[in-house]
Amino acid sequence: MSDAALPTVAEVRAAAEAVKAAIDRHLAAVESRIGDEDPAVYAAFNELAAAAEEYDELLYDRYDEVTPFEIPTPEDGAPYRGPAEPAAFSVLIRRDYTVAKPARLIAQADRVAAHDREAELVHDGGTAGALGVLFGEYEPDEIASRAKDFGLEEGDSTLWIAAAHEAAEPGEWLGSPFGNTDPQDVLHRFDVSSVFDDEEEDEDDEAAEPGFAPA
Repeated sequence: MSDAALPTVAEVRAAAEAVKAAIDRHLAAVESRIGDEDPAVYAAFNELAAAAEEYDELLYDRYDEVTPFEIPTPEDGAPYRGPAEPAAFSVLIRRDYTVAKPARLIAQADRVAAHDREAELVHDGGTAGALGVLFGEYEPDEIASRAKDFGLEEGDSTLWIAAAHEAAEPGEWLGSPFGNTDPQDVLHRFDVSSVFDDEEEDEDDEAAEPGFAPA
């Protein structure tokens, strides 16, 4: 990094002062916490983590030094910056599937269409129409729990709980339901992926190697 691009001494010192202030706010929130899931403590924690990370980066850029702190960040790398006490929230779910057995999928849709005239109108005999019939008949959670029955193979899935200051007006986001969510408004997320299973298998393999035998 060139000298011209280096942060100034004043910027590093300001970042250090921001960490001190964030520590005070975090301690105050902890001292006055209400229950184990107090959102004020959660928000103060994220503010402290962000301030410490900023200071660590500037300290390294200016002086080639690091702090002894390990800064935890969410999976998506975006610290929470939403309201401390959300008045409303949205639940966003993504589930990926592979059509493993198209014939089974279509057969299930045929069974539904045989008893539902409206479903028959939109069923075109292929997998695209079959999906419309089945998701029109069953709740997404039921399809997830019975994926193999419908000829589907589950892929990755994620569920986000995104905080909001107030509830949206009816119809406000229907034109773009998933495009306006800021990752920094996500309070909690729950991910399911075979990647995690692979990581656990790797850890088990390492534990089974010579020198790692269980007692």
